[in-house]
Amino acid sequence: MPPMDDTDRVILNRIQSDFPITSRPYLAIADDLNLSENDVIKRLVRLKEKKIIRRIGGNFVPEKLGFVSTLCAAKVKEDKIDRFISIVNRYHGVTHNYQRDNEFNIWFTFIAPSMEEIEQNLENISQETGIKEIINLPSTKVYKIKAHFDL
Repeated sequence: MPPMDDTDRVILNRIQSDFPITSRPYLAIADDLNLSENDVIKRLVRLKEKKIIRRIGGNFVPEKLGFVSTLCAAKVKEDKIDRFISIVNRYHGVTHNYQRDNEFNIWFTFIAPSMEEIEQNLENISQETGIKEIINLPSTKVYKIKAHFDL
């Protein structure tokens, strides 16, 4: 079986931006698509196992929940990347962590109840990893477009 078939694509298109908020969301999706609830669940589990999808979950606007968020960038030597990302990823407020082709090569987002907490966490990360060049880039205004990928 190929990594994804047309039914998988239809399911992924359906759940990206309009996930049902019900006690049985996969049944609602299945009903919409003339599939069985079990088939929808099995397909999503398979797509996750094949690492086509990472997770299914809600996205929230941190500020509306009393949190702050920031984008961070770090300059990490190649031989220290694995340890650095392992330490950064231990922090619950880290939502994304990517390696980039740039002098500042590790970029991650951080969400916390306050900027002071983020700054303290960044200081802790710096002390634990020995990485001194970590920049904190909090947003000043959000320009958000809907990210929906037509599969």
